[in-house]
Amino acid sequence: MAAVTLVDLTQVRSSQYGICVKKRIGEFCALTGNGSQEPVFFIADPESSVGTGRFPRSSIQEMFIGFSNSPQVLCKSSLSAALYSFKKAIDKKDISNVKIVTSSRGRGLFQVYQELLFTSAYNFEYSITFDNLSCECCPPADAKRELSTFLQHLPALKGDIAILRSSFISDCFGHGFSTRTGGISYIRTLSSLNLFCNPRRKDSRAVVAENLRRLGVQAGFHPQQFNLIKCSHASDVWVMGKPAPDSYDGMVTNQVGVVIAAPGPDCMPLLFTDPIAKVIGVAHAGWKGTLMGIAMATVNAMVSEFGSRPADIVCGIGPSVGPCCFTLEQDSAREFHAIHPDCVRHMDSSRPYVDIRLRFLERGGIKPEHIEDLRIPHKSDSTLCTSCHPELFFSHVRDGLNFGTQIGFVWIK
Repeated sequence: MAAVTLVDLTQVRSSQYGICVKKRIGEFCALTGNGSQEPVFFIADPESSVGTGRFPRSSIQEMFIGFSNSPQVLCKSSLSAALYSFKKAIDKKDISNVKIVTSSRGRGLFQVYQELLFTSAYNFEYSITFDNLSCECCPPADAKRELSTFLQHLPALKGDIAILRSSFISDCFGHGFSTRTGGISYIRTLSSLNLFCNPRRKDSRAVVAENLRRLGVQAGFHPQQFNLIKCSHASDVWVMGKPAPDSYDGMVTNQVGVVIAAPGPDCMPLLFTDPIAKVIGVAHAGWKGTLMGIAMATVNAMVSEFGSRPADIVCGIGPSVGPCCFTLEQDSAREFHAIHPDCVRHMDSSRPYVDIRLRFLERGGIKPEHIEDLRIPHKSDSTLCTSCHPELFFSHVRDGLNFGTQIGFVWIK
């Protein structure tokens, strides 16, 4: 598998730079041999002599004549900036195996950045080399703060943040459905406002946290009040204030200011509001959860736990994959056909097209005039199929396993 080596020179005392750099590069060249195919990066402290007239980048590059890959020297304004630049470079080459040459102190610091800026999709190996030349490094708290500040100053990608809202939901609630624009995620299928960190993908916790912060600024909530459903594609509902199950696809509360949210790259994010009892709920409704009744399970929890009446509840149905793009095996499609024949097209084919957009709520007592199936703004006849609109939405169906996530969110003002 492709790998990359990152040589950390930020941990070396500035008085030792010239001698140390030449010595360590010589050892590295001898160890790997001039035929090495692996790219090499050096991270240098901007306060050091590396990259200046006293020890220019060309001095490092000259030592790698004959290598198939010339080294890249990252002399950025901060370690956060250098590591972010490094991550973008290896992501462009789809490299996941990283060897870091540093000191014992440096390893502790890099492991903080590894946790914040990378995921378990990457493999890290540490080589402790500079202990006798190392300097004091900043503590982890400073690293977290530095990275957060750096990410906050990055420009947004793909335009500004755009939030879709339901005209049915009362102003006593804050709510919205996010789209994919206005964040900082740069990986193609996750770009740009990805709001979920999956350890198997390459969008990190810190990047997703910054995306959420930017969404909160635009929508009017604080990230510390934010709670996202832990999906299992079933019908469990968490009543906030009670012990939380390990996973759940519905969430309800009557707590003021608490933001609850449901993910929806193709599955439906459902928002439920009761302006009379001041209760809210969210549900993540994929095809499995839809068949298992997650929507009505969420409504029933609002009724049983907080005294809501179904006739008072308003529901906003967010973007999801449409029947134009979503297919299922015949056995699963047949279950939707049993609910209503209009849910399925081409029932006789091996993979019929299925409409998962809800048809259960009216049966449960929700008034039809209280249900809004959102449409694209200025195109009222156009459904919000996530797969059909790559400029607006993420989609598992369209993008495969490395997909991003938009959300539906609501809170009581």
